[in-house]
Amino acid sequence: MSNPLRLAFRPFALLYEAIVQTRNQLFNRAILRAWESPIPVVSVGNLSAGGTGKTPMVDWVVKYYLSIGFKPAIISRGYKRQSKGVQLVSDGNNVLLSSREAGDETAMLAWNNPNAIVVVASKRKQGVKLITKRFAQRLPSVIILDDAFQHRQIARSIDIVLVNAEEPFVEAAMLPEGRLREPKKNLLRADVVVLNKITDLEAAAPSIKALEEMGRPLVKARLSIGELICFSGDATMLDEPATAHHLNAFAFAGIANPESFVTSLQPEGVNVVATRFVRDHAPYSATMIRSIRRQAEEQGLCFITTEKDYFRLLGQPELLSIITALP
Repeated sequence: MSNPLRLAFRPFALLYEAIVQTRNQLFNRAILRAWESPIPVVSVGNLSAGGTGKTPMVDWVVKYYLSIGFKPAIISRGYKRQSKGVQLVSDGNNVLLSSREAGDETAMLAWNNPNAIVVVASKRKQGVKLITKRFAQRLPSVIILDDAFQHRQIARSIDIVLVNAEEPFVEAAMLPEGRLREPKKNLLRADVVVLNKITDLEAAAPSIKALEEMGRPLVKARLSIGELICFSGDATMLDEPATAHHLNAFAFAGIANPESFVTSLQPEGVNVVATRFVRDHAPYSATMIRSIRRQAEEQGLCFITTEKDYFRLLGQPELLSIITALP
């Protein structure tokens, strides 16, 4: 965002900050009280509006608890889902809802962690109550709240907060001037701060210094690209890992920071010839998918997309069938 435009948004950012801080003070002074869950709660959230790698961190935390023999449950808002209220996405044995009903990120977490209970709920407290009622005979060991740093209505045992190293922390500003959902000083509420997406330690040094000065435990992290997986029209099956070397590809995605997706492909030998991006969580249309298919066919390209986008397409089989006509 250009400086004149940022300055134009500053009064709105100051107003937004005042509203956020007033609400936080009500919780800090116990005028508003957080509800205590009967099951220990771990929150994974961020300070800015998307693009921090929060969903992979939730996935990592869930897999950690599964690895030590715990039964975890995930509660998410299910952003942009087409269902209402509280919904059970997975009972820890079967995935019950599609990405259209659960939200793409939530569906991905459910499919990738088949032994975890997964719930979507606009009001997380209602999600906890569904879990305690439905699984009363065998309660999960821990509940992971997805994107809940700002959701202070539920008390938590651990608050993990992610910061994007690709966005200079020192210069960060509040919405709509910048991308902060609350002031930087509020990281003092966090139990652990994760500076994520570090690609260059020297470039991240100012952010590291500023975060270390806040005195909260700091973890420095980076994202690592996973295997390239070929998917077919069968929504229940992923084929064997593919070889990325010298692959000429059409990259498409609907994520908060699509540029980082493209950047991550280049070291793996993927030659990104063309791209098409939509806003994070924005729905794909048949018109758009047919358009990129025509362009890919004309240039002799295969498709490549993110894991989250793949699960979004699973919820729209008619679109997946268009895509899977090409490699």
